[in-house]
Amino acid sequence: MLIQLLKTMRPRQWTKNLIIFIPFAFTLREYWRPFSSGMWTMLGRAVAAFALFCIISGVIYLINDLADIEKDRLHPHKRSRPLAAGALSKTVAQVAIVGLLSIALPLSFALDPWFGVVMLGYFVMNLAYSFWLKNIVIIDVLTLAANYVLRVVAGAVAIHVPPSAWLFVCTLLLALFIGFAKRRHELVLLEGEATNHRLILKEYTPEVLDQMISVTTASFVMAYSLYTFSAKNLPENNAMMLTIPFALFVVFRLLYLVHVKGEGGSPEEMMLRDRWLFGAIFLWGASIVAILYAFGRA
Repeated sequence: MLIQLLKTMRPRQWTKNLIIFIPFAFTLREYWRPFSSGMWTMLGRAVAAFALFCIISGVIYLINDLADIEKDRLHPHKRSRPLAAGALSKTVAQVAIVGLLSIALPLSFALDPWFGVVMLGYFVMNLAYSFWLKNIVIIDVLTLAANYVLRVVAGAVAIHVPPSAWLFVCTLLLALFIGFAKRRHELVLLEGEATNHRLILKEYTPEVLDQMISVTTASFVMAYSLYTFSAKNLPENNAMMLTIPFALFVVFRLLYLVHVKGEGGSPEEMMLRDRWLFGAIFLWGASIVAILYAFGRA
C-alpha cells in the first residue's frame, strides 16, 4: 500500500522542485570565502523548502489522480497508475492527503511566513487547476508555467534573498514551452481519444501548438541572452554570455525530441532518458556556477 501511495505521489517528478535551489546557487558566492555558518543555514533552509515542496507536490498528484481517475483509465499509459488500476484505494489516498497537508503547511509557515504563503498559493492554484483552470484554453498552460515560477519564488523567500525579475521571465518562458509541448504530445499520442482524456485538447491543434512553441522558445532565447549581459550582479566582463550556446542546445534538443521523437509528455523523463539533453543541462548549470565564482561579484 505504501509503495502504491508513493508511486502515486510521483517522486520522479519531484526533480522539478530542484528549481528551488537556483536562487541559492546565485547567492552562495557571497559566502564562498570563507565557508560561513550563513551558507550552511541557507543550504538547510533550501533543503527544507525542497522537501516541503515535494510533499505538497505529491499531495497535488494524489488529488489530480482522484479527480481524473475515470479519464486516466482511457489513457494508454496513465491507466496503469495505482488509483486508475485499482491498486490504491480512494480512501487511503484521501487519508494521506489530509495527513500530509496537516504536516506540510504548518511546517512551511514555520520555515518562513512568506514561504508558507507561497506554498499555500501553490496548493490553492493547483486545486483550481485540477477542478477548473485546466478546462480554459491557454490559461491551463499558463497555470502549469506559473507552478515553475512559484518554485523559484519559494526558493528565494526561503533563504531570504530578493528574487530576480530575469529569472522569473526566463523560467516562465521555458515553462510555457514545456506546457505547450505536453499538450502537443497528448494531442498526437491520443489522436481521436484526446478529448475523452482531456476535454481542453479539443481547443488545440498541432499547428496552433507548434506556433506557440515557436514563440515561447524564441522569446526564451532572446530573454536569456539579454539577461547574460544586462542583469545586475553578474560579472562585468559579460562572461555569462558564454553560457548562451548551452541554452541554445537545450532548446534545440527539446524541439528535436518533441517534433522528431514525438516526446514532450514528461520533461523530467526526457531529461533522464536523453543523455544529450541531460549532459547539456548539466554543463549549462556547471558553466553558470563556474563563471559566477571565477569572476566574483560584479
